[in-house]
Amino acid sequence: MNSLKSLIAAEIDQPVDPRVAAFAAELVRPFGTTARAVIFYGSCLREAQLDGLMLDFYVIVSDYAAAYRQAGKGGWMARANALIPPNVFPGAFDNLAAKYAVLSEADLARACSMQARDVSVWARFAQPVRLVWSADDAARGAALDALCDAPVTLLRHAAPLTDPASADSLAAWRTGFTRTYGAELRAERGDRPDKVVDFAPHHYAMVGEAIAHEYPDIAAMPRSEAEQRWAQLRRRGKRLTVARLAKASFTFAGGIDYLAWKINRHAGTQIAIKPWQRKWPLVAAIVLVPKLLRSGAVK
Repeated sequence: MNSLKSLIAAEIDQPVDPRVAAFAAELVRPFGTTARAVIFYGSCLREAQLDGLMLDFYVIVSDYAAAYRQAGKGGWMARANALIPPNVFPGAFDNLAAKYAVLSEADLARACSMQARDVSVWARFAQPVRLVWSADDAARGAALDALCDAPVTLLRHAAPLTDPASADSLAAWRTGFTRTYGAELRAERGDRPDKVVDFAPHHYAMVGEAIAHEYPDIAAMPRSEAEQRWAQLRRRGKRLTVARLAKASFTFAGGIDYLAWKINRHAGTQIAIKPWQRKWPLVAAIVLVPKLLRSGAVK
């Protein structure tokens, strides 16, 4: 049987479109020696044609203060990233568009572990991802360790809620992804968790088998404790999503439009962004975020 680390290592080293690798190298350039790794993830990983899509990256840095200083950005960016990680920015390269999140190595490790305050990182990295750039072997090793923790964290939360006699060998993964989608403000349809699993069933079967072998206590958490943890993750996750959206309104070009879209999607409203709101996105966010809170999406 392959070890969990060997399975994840083989997965993250799978080849990608050469433009994705070049894009990653461009993203780390402003951060200089503080850049440690770039992780490519999300639905675009499952697409052969990338033109017209929004790619998703995580740029991992050694230290927020040093990274933003190297990039020539204000100190408030580093403080915002540390207070409510990650910061999210737009990117464009070789006719491709992306959004990329900045996270420190320490925060990546924490966000993939059982100490994570919300599901946003481990829910994404429990899925197949690619490590498309790393500074050196140590940086690759740190990223690999975190990426191995993410699926373990998901199954520790999901296995106690899954019937061990289920005929579906991937039931725990489906339970986990369904719960993580419910723990954030997500616009995707309700069948998305099943599609995530069904896209790579062999991957999840192999990783699940390795985890069960290496972590025989994976389902040891009492069901009541697991439910309590999911309730906490749901409350924290939705509030953190709102806070990140508000922050993105002034770190991400078009962020205020994205915030309005989120509110319209969840509250059934028809908010249209006015010119002054684009000029002063932080003020606009202060006006719009309470509408999202009142929409009932955050409970």
